[in-house]
Amino acid sequence: MYEINKREIQEAIEAADVALEHLFRAKKSLSSASGWGLFDTLGGGFISGLIKHAKMGDAEAEINAAKKALERFSKELRDVQGYSSIHINGLLTFGDLFCDGFLMDVIVQSQIGKAKRECEQAIEQVTRIKHDLQTMLR
Repeated sequence: MYEINKREIQEAIEAADVALEHLFRAKKSLSSASGWGLFDTLGGGFISGLIKHAKMGDAEAEINAAKKALERFSKELRDVQGYSSIHINGLLTFGDLFCDGFLMDVIVQSQIGKAKRECEQAIEQVTRIKHDLQTMLR
């Protein structure tokens, strides 16, 4: 029985690692998009807007991959005795806006900041659970 639970814990840890990898990549892309967004808001022009949207696209792709990885992590956690599942509050509801203009730039900056905070919260939560799982293996 112990070996089965140990294997389930290891699988959950591996799923956490995959989720964290995507979350960290999303956070990096969001940080980059935020920097370019600030430049764009201050009058950076067409090129900075294109780069910002490319970074937002990168972040969105990683967020989608993170969502799938978190679903797998949640499934693996259900197999571990003592865990039912995880729910990360409103995780990564990031959406992009492809309108231009100062007001839209400010709104997009706000959305990028919100998505980045949600990403950071998810990283903290997954890291804490992963640490708990690692402690269970000792």
